[in-house]
Amino acid sequence: MRNISNSLILHFFAATTLAGTATSSSAADAVNDREPQQQQTSERGMQQHPYVGMWVTEDGRVRHELLPNGRYDEARGNRESAYRGRYEVTGRHIEYWDDTGFTADGDFVDEKTLHHGGMVLRRR
Repeated sequence: MRNISNSLILHFFAATTLAGTATSSSAADAVNDREPQQQQTSERGMQQHPYVGMWVTEDGRVRHELLPNGRYDEARGNRESAYRGRYEVTGRHIEYWDDTGFTADGDFVDEKTLHHGGMVLRRR
């Protein structure tokens, strides 16, 4: 009798665990189905944004490429992709979040000039 009750308890816990896993997978799938749609909407908005593109200091040493998907890639001197991360533009202000955790910001003076970290970058 002891073996039967242990077996029943084990079956109950196994069934409960499997049911919870199935529910969690369905919930995760529902969230994952929404994320690409939100990302596509964000990407469409950024593709139309006037600041997407390459921004370069006069000496060419610092180059920011603002990508249409809300990511950026910054080159410094001979070091391509020295910094990468995400960015958001609100009005004329830009916020950067580097993949390593570093944050920075800047301001677009006009559609051809970006002030960032004491530097002046021009649109290319």
